[in-house]
Amino acid sequence: MLDDGKIPKKPKKPLVFYYSVILLVLVLLNSFVFPKMIERSVQNVEYSEFVTMLDNKQITEATLDGDKVYFTTGTGENRVIYKTVAMEDGNDLVDRLNAANVDKFGKAEIKQTSPIVSFLLSWILPFVILFGLSQLLMKSLQKKMGGMGPGPMTFGKSNAKIYVEAQTGKTFADVAGEEEAKEALAEIVDFLHNPKKYAEIGAKLPKGALLVGPPGTGKTLLAKAVAGEAKVPFFSISGSEFVEMFVGMGAARVRDLFKQAQEKAPCIVFIDEIDAIGKKRDSGGLGGNDEREQTLNQLLTEMDGFDGSSGVVILAATNRPETLDKALLRPGRFDRRIPVELPDLKGREQILKVHLKAIRASDNININTIARATSGASGAEIANIVNEAALRAVRQGRRVVQQDDLEESVETVIAGYQRKDSSISTKEKLIVSYHEIGHALVAAMQKNSAPVHKITIIPRTSGALGYTMQVEEGERLLMTKQEAFEKIVTFTGGRAAEEMIFGSFTTGASNDIEQATKIARAMVTRYGMSDEFDMMALETVNNPYLGGDTSLTCSADTAAKVDAEVLKIIREAHTLARKILEENKDKLHELAKYLYEKETITGEEFMYILLKKKELPVFTEETESKE
Repeated sequence: MLDDGKIPKKPKKPLVFYYSVILLVLVLLNSFVFPKMIERSVQNVEYSEFVTMLDNKQITEATLDGDKVYFTTGTGENRVIYKTVAMEDGNDLVDRLNAANVDKFGKAEIKQTSPIVSFLLSWILPFVILFGLSQLLMKSLQKKMGGMGPGPMTFGKSNAKIYVEAQTGKTFADVAGEEEAKEALAEIVDFLHNPKKYAEIGAKLPKGALLVGPPGTGKTLLAKAVAGEAKVPFFSISGSEFVEMFVGMGAARVRDLFKQAQEKAPCIVFIDEIDAIGKKRDSGGLGGNDEREQTLNQLLTEMDGFDGSSGVVILAATNRPETLDKALLRPGRFDRRIPVELPDLKGREQILKVHLKAIRASDNININTIARATSGASGAEIANIVNEAALRAVRQGRRVVQQDDLEESVETVIAGYQRKDSSISTKEKLIVSYHEIGHALVAAMQKNSAPVHKITIIPRTSGALGYTMQVEEGERLLMTKQEAFEKIVTFTGGRAAEEMIFGSFTTGASNDIEQATKIARAMVTRYGMSDEFDMMALETVNNPYLGGDTSLTCSADTAAKVDAEVLKIIREAHTLARKILEENKDKLHELAKYLYEKETITGEEFMYILLKKKELPVFTEETESKE
């Protein structure tokens, strides 16, 4: 891990030097000390005893070393070494040895395993082999289980990534479209720069700030930008990394993380996806996760244990704030809740500018048009759109990204790639043409509908056989009852056109039905836009940042009435759509024929045929209908 940016001091001498010293000592011991030990292990006997053993043919080997005789008896584990002083001439002794059939004699050479070698082979080598095998098995287990920990010798150690100032590489200038969030975090940066200014008045730094918002809005990027602006070390860890298969390991890692943070204060600790350990604790003991709750309890204790003036700031991010424990959100822990919402029109323009700097783009790109066409997109999705545009430019053999690359990449993200190899029959192609013109014609004939931007009947990889794109002229934050109803009318226009022209209908309106029903139900249960239930709330939204699933909060009888009210709204919208198409039947045939021939037409072409005007309004924000 990296420290706070200081270059670590080099040791006085390299490690190789110390290893060499140890090796030299072992060699000297093995050369001078242990041979003496071996010498002391040889048994001394009288020469007469040697002669007796020789006559009894007990001697297996003999070695002459001047007037000394080294000889052995037995073999294997029973082998014993003896030493005696020769009492006769060397030649006579050699003849005596030959007569006793002892043919292994000559220059003195006593061989015995060194004690240190024996110790290394008997104790150290098996331990090293077992330790190596255990390490390999643990790494293999971690890979199979998705990496559940840093290893058997690092239990309780935090594996947070630590970045010094130069490595975060991010500042507030790199974060676009989140001005409110940056303003809320700027105070923390100022405190880390000038703590005395706040201490003089008695103000304390917030211990923690919780970044809340949908996925892809830049919560992690904001945390890195805070560290980059404050020029302090940045600890980054995911909430899931605290949760281990062993009870107590998560709590130990929390303690180690805060210990490291205190040592490197002032610093910033960022816990991503904190809902992994911060979920509400169970009221009962059954079914609870003891490890997660112990980790949460330790986190609460650590946040209470350090002083805010120490300069340790805890930032956390989640897109499920409703699941967090209340003790985690109380003042004194995560004092601030900073929303990081989807960018508005201005924010999307700023994000596009940031990402377009990283690629080679044409100078005549209309950023405002692309920003209006990406309504509801997050920063990550906009980055993906820009990257898709660059890839398309490469596929087209160009070195510069153009306006049409960006517009096509928007459609690619919304509806998928064009299915060029898709074969569609003439009849089905005609049905899709009337279906899409039905949407566009109904939208154009209503006062509050967004202008038509593009119509296509080219199949997409998402399963859509065609779609109609509408783009609002400006950013809208509110929707009236009439506007919501007209959206439903537009969604029913495709099915209405099929019924009117062909006398039957297909499965192509499945997405339209889903979208129309969703809006109609929200009008009744959440927006209070029905006469039957007035302003009564009948539905709650779960996980608003993750799809916004809803659940009814009413009795079964009321739910049946809600269904009837929703059906009433959709039926009225369907009837109105058929009426609009009946009144403009000639235009429906003309536009459908034109779309059938060209396969893709722009909003300007559509409006020209419809109104026979060449000067047309500028179109903006996007909605779509898929089949």
